[in-house]
Amino acid sequence: MSAVSETSDATQDTMARSQTPRAARGKKKRRRDRKSVILTVALWTCCFYFLVPLIWLIFASTKNDTNLFDTFGLWFGKAFSLFGNLGTTFTYENGSFGQWLINSAFYALASAVGAVILSTLAGYAFAKYSFTGKSVIFSIVLGSIMIPGTALALPTYLLFAHVDITNTPWAVILPSIVNPFALYLLRIYAAEAVDDSLVEAARIDGAGEFRIFFQISSRLLGPAIVTVFLLALVGTWNNYFLPLIMLNKSSLYPVTVGLAQWAASSNAGGGAHVLFSTVITGSLVSIIPLVLSFLYLQRYWQSGLSAGSVKG
Repeated sequence: MSAVSETSDATQDTMARSQTPRAARGKKKRRRDRKSVILTVALWTCCFYFLVPLIWLIFASTKNDTNLFDTFGLWFGKAFSLFGNLGTTFTYENGSFGQWLINSAFYALASAVGAVILSTLAGYAFAKYSFTGKSVIFSIVLGSIMIPGTALALPTYLLFAHVDITNTPWAVILPSIVNPFALYLLRIYAAEAVDDSLVEAARIDGAGEFRIFFQISSRLLGPAIVTVFLLALVGTWNNYFLPLIMLNKSSLYPVTVGLAQWAASSNAGGGAHVLFSTVITGSLVSIIPLVLSFLYLQRYWQSGLSAGSVKG
């Protein structure tokens, strides 16, 4: 009997030990499932938060001024007025909106190209060369990232007014070219993407520094360059405060300032029955170039953000 009892106890112990890991695995799986549900809900909440204004803008652009206020915002109105709204947007005030789009494209492209050139050269220099004051200068660059652009707008205006370049395209382009975050991003990316042994090998082969940069390093920096280009393009296109204080000619306005002027006229009652739908339709048109740019460059943008943080 004792032998049978001992065998039974051993069997129970074995079963208990085998069930313990299984129970632990079950608890871990339930925990993972709960986390998955929470993350899924959070993701859909973020999507809802960011997409609902865009969906509202799309539906609102198809409505006339009457339907805009007496119909549900996230659905079409009684009349489909998108094409009429587009016609009004591009013909109002002798076609000012088209000129504003051209201005925005010029400011954004010029600023993006300038920011890419300046940040790439400076970031590569910080990453691959040693010079006096390197750490101090880079610390100043990092500190300048924390300064909001609005805090520098008034000093910049006073400086530009002193040299008489306010109310010109340069007043918008020059401040947008100087991008401390882009310099920081290129510096971090160049330090990881461009191997020091590759640069040394090129020097041993007799290549000069400019040749090394333009023929070797710049190709390795491609994803980061496209990333900076996209960020600078979007930042300048959406910039409102800087051109607002720098420009006073309607013909020089970017689309952000121009639409704000129309919206102010609507709120003041000057032609409000026309401008509400016009401003909304203009806002929809103004985001299309940014969406197309992002869709075309997103693969480079994603790789540029991730590759700089992974050591090769």
